[in-house]
Amino acid sequence: MTVNKIRVEKKIGRQVLSFETGQLAKQAAGAVLVQYGETVVLVAAASSDPRPGIDFFPLMCDYRERFAAAGKFPGGFLKREGRPSTKEVLSSRLMDRPIRPLWPDGFMDEVQVQAFVVASDQENDGDVLAMNGAGAALHVSSLPFLGPIASVRVGKVDGELIAFPTNSELEASELDMIVSGSREQVAMIEGFANEMPEDQMMEAIQFAHGIIREVIDLQDELYQKVNPQKMEFTAPEDDGLLDKLSASYYEDFKSAMQTPGKQDRAEAVGALRDRAMGEMIPDPEAEGAICTKRFKTVWHDLEKKVARDLIVAGTRPDGRDATSLRQIHCETDLLPRVHGSALFQRGETQALVTVALGTARDEQRVDGLHEEYSKKFMLDYNFPSFSVGECRPIRGPGRREIGHGCLAERSVAPVLPAAEDFPYTIRVISDITESNGSSSMASVCGATLGLMASGVPISNPVAGISVGLVRNSTDDYILLTDILGTEDHFGDMDFKIAGTQNGITGIQLDLKINGISEEIIRATLKQSREARIEILRKMLTTIPRPRRETAPTAPRLLRTRISPDKIGALIGPGGKNIRGIQEATGCVIEVDDDGTVLVAGNDKESAAEAMKQVEACTATVQIGKIYDGIVSSIKDFGAFVEILPGRDGLCHISELSSGYISSIDKVVRVGDAMKVLVIDVDEHDRVKLSRRQALEELGEEDEIAAMVAERGDDRGGDDGDDGDRPRRRGGSGRRRGGSGGGGGGGRRYRD
Repeated sequence: MTVNKIRVEKKIGRQVLSFETGQLAKQAAGAVLVQYGETVVLVAAASSDPRPGIDFFPLMCDYRERFAAAGKFPGGFLKREGRPSTKEVLSSRLMDRPIRPLWPDGFMDEVQVQAFVVASDQENDGDVLAMNGAGAALHVSSLPFLGPIASVRVGKVDGELIAFPTNSELEASELDMIVSGSREQVAMIEGFANEMPEDQMMEAIQFAHGIIREVIDLQDELYQKVNPQKMEFTAPEDDGLLDKLSASYYEDFKSAMQTPGKQDRAEAVGALRDRAMGEMIPDPEAEGAICTKRFKTVWHDLEKKVARDLIVAGTRPDGRDATSLRQIHCETDLLPRVHGSALFQRGETQALVTVALGTARDEQRVDGLHEEYSKKFMLDYNFPSFSVGECRPIRGPGRREIGHGCLAERSVAPVLPAAEDFPYTIRVISDITESNGSSSMASVCGATLGLMASGVPISNPVAGISVGLVRNSTDDYILLTDILGTEDHFGDMDFKIAGTQNGITGIQLDLKINGISEEIIRATLKQSREARIEILRKMLTTIPRPRRETAPTAPRLLRTRISPDKIGALIGPGGKNIRGIQEATGCVIEVDDDGTVLVAGNDKESAAEAMKQVEACTATVQIGKIYDGIVSSIKDFGAFVEILPGRDGLCHISELSSGYISSIDKVVRVGDAMKVLVIDVDEHDRVKLSRRQALEELGEEDEIAAMVAERGDDRGGDDGDDGDRPRRRGGSGRRRGGSGGGGGGGRRYRD
């Protein structure tokens, strides 16, 4: 069989990017194999005839990672890939957004683009390669795709912008951004940064656009070699219905569209539609009557025309000017028992945020092509149907909810404290209880309020806002701050930007047109910053800084670091020591291999007691220090005293008291508490103790000496009578068994 394989390649960034077609997936409308480094992605596009009666373009993009691409097996009982992971869902959205606007008006064939990561070097991510593969596969296909379009990931390490950075480079990068575009315009942006100023962000976007042109050159080279035969597509002829509706109802529609309030406005528009339908289609069954579905489709087109005309004329649906924010309302501490709660409302968009603080056991484990890792911060976004007054089946989170949650999560993450300073696992839940525009940015604001209310010491508050666009031509456009749902639906752009007073932390551009100029991007960055600062001022009047303490219902976490060679002493044989501390205090203790110990308790007192016992278990014996010890065993020559858990020392009979003692078992018994001073630790790690010197240093009375002088060294014989001698017990009051053997400094583990 003859294989007509066509390959083009070019060094872009630090490695070679290649597109190959002609060997795989030959029955698809278009297919390419994309490679960068040793990561390879197969992308194939296919189409089928439109479904009867459909009135939208049914594009579906899907990105999947094969575990075998990195020589791995899926975890769990099922050893094959199942439902898409969060990473795969987010990458599918990245593929979809830049190519969705690039189709002729009226084209409604079923189109599906699938991407499979078939080889991975675990350094070059497959997501941006899949995006380029989608553009290239559609470009060389027979479909009427209005490309080409290309994408690039940009990082910034040590002040230098990098194209297609590796995963290792991204760990040190202050920027992780993907930009898509054509030769002339930018079509999509998704990026996250560490409070990057707007001018530096603009510089990074311009840098990305330059790399995009290089990738498009490579796609065009492939196109010339393939020389595909493009299918002809002619849009359906205009039946004149839009002009008829506009002539009869345009002015009434303008009035209805200016009704204050989302629900009231929707009712006014609905009432006008019903009236128009009754007048235009008095008898749906009559010969030549307008199809009801066709009427509704064209009515939607008229609604779009009216909304855009009003905005361009300077009249937004709610009466605001182009740069004004809707009214903002903030609250904290709405809910009892939770570790933190907040409400953020901007106009008719409302986010109810709850915060939960947990331990390392609550971290989320994430597995995929790359090395498994854990997440200490999660932000989940929920969009129930009642938030827009609708009913729909209640299922798991969809692509939109996952995407909005990730955008908010990564926008807030740069201001979180380091794990060393705040060891809690943090989960934020944003429930959208009312929606009319940019609920993801409301989630960013609400998350900031909730984190501060719960005592998380964030470095700076974060706010977000969405800016829209209505463009009639390259030079005739208007930017809209804080867009409504109507302006998002009928407008050309939804540009979300989140950040602090210092700079941008999250940026996402979605377009319904084929691209925007750098001039529009620059103006949007400026306009969004002004709005962001205003929102931050309003937020900080509610709670000006993070609380000093976490909520009383939150677990109390204490952290310390011990020498790794002390881990065994803390854990004990079979886990006896650490289990005993947990049972006695009710706390949870976690130990890392590097010696980090985390104590989690329900209250301060139990956590402090557990930490005290941990430190006692792992402490190093210090010469000259006085310890509160417990007699663990008695010999003729002295007493062994446990001064630290599992750590005994010998207090010789001569060091027990300043008075003469003829028989040690008459004055000291197992379980007695006594203060002892460490006088030496010999070369065999044996500890020598002195009760006598400890009492002298503390200036306390020697009870044994006084008793011996009074009773003539007689504690009451062998009948077990303790007489009236005062005795002191250790903290738990439990008697401890003897060691059963000699030796002074050996390590022992007790239950």
